Amino acid sequence: MAKMLVIGSKGTLGLRLVEVLQIRGHEVWEVDLQHHLGDKYIRADISEYRQLERVFEQNYDCVYLLAAEFGRINGEHYYDTLWKTNVIGTRNILEWQLKKGFKLIFTSSSEIYGEAAEPILTEDLPLKKTIIQHNDYALTKWANEVQILNFEKKYQSPIVRLRLFNAYGPGEYYHSYRSVVCLFVYRALMGIPYDVFEGYHRVFMYVDDLIPTIANVFNNFKPGEVYNLGGTEYRSVKDLSDLILKYTEGDPKLVNYLPEDKHNTVSKRPDISKAKADLGHEPKVTLEEGLPLTVEWMKKIYQEGH
Repeated sequence: MAKMLVIGSKGTLGLRLVEVLQIRGHEVWEVDLQHHLGDKYIRADISEYRQLERVFEQNYDCVYLLAAEFGRINGEHYYDTLWKTNVIGTRNILEWQLKKGFKLIFTSSSEIYGEAAEPILTEDLPLKKTIIQHNDYALTKWANEVQILNFEKKYQSPIVRLRLFNAYGPGEYYHSYRSVVCLFVYRALMGIPYDVFEGYHRVFMYVDDLIPTIANVFNNFKPGEVYNLGGTEYRSVKDLSDLILKYTEGDPKLVNYLPEDKHNTVSKRPDISKAKADLGHEPKVTLEEGLPLTVEWMKKIYQEGH
């Protein structure tokens, strides 16, 4: 099978992607920032070109670039790290691709759709109209996509972009910059107040519905393509919070209801027909099925033995 490199291999999605690629018979090498013992693991910061020299001493058939500084609030508090990692880091990988010739699969974000008010978000929307992104994280991910578009045009670099929409599930460890599901579940379990913006809607995608699709990209690789990877359930953030309170037996008084989040988009609903057709993307796990599994995992991690 193929020789793969997963950059960002110790993150929530990276860990699972490595497992799936290995199960499918690929030789998988890993890069992340953690110190970790492994024959096929290399510690490197993608924003530091020199550190990548060890990584690319050998050749790979395909590189998955998952490594990034993630999250809106994280990007406001640590904007310098965000821009260095996401923009300089991605540029470094694009430069190495020119030298080594591997296929590149890049994970972007639904955040690039910014202020777009269309009821359904199609992949070609950012090229059809001007979109203003609301926060630095979104700006860096769109900058990444423009970097990629430029390399595709100038050098015919073989790249596929994936825009992820609200993935959640077991394996996401809590800190205050995490995804909305992780934040709500942890805080409900621990009795920590949290905010819910009313009138906001999202699609939510269980991690086991996402990772096989990401792994499928290699065998269905179409250079220059971009795909929305989201779920089919379009639910309000209030509905999400209500379900989490139910499954965690959390106190409803923990929730502070607010009308607007100035740094975020009111509603995001993707068209995922391309991913279904090309990548076999078929989300099946509902919130009513995925949330209890997520809650039970977080209980084991954070409550047992305390």
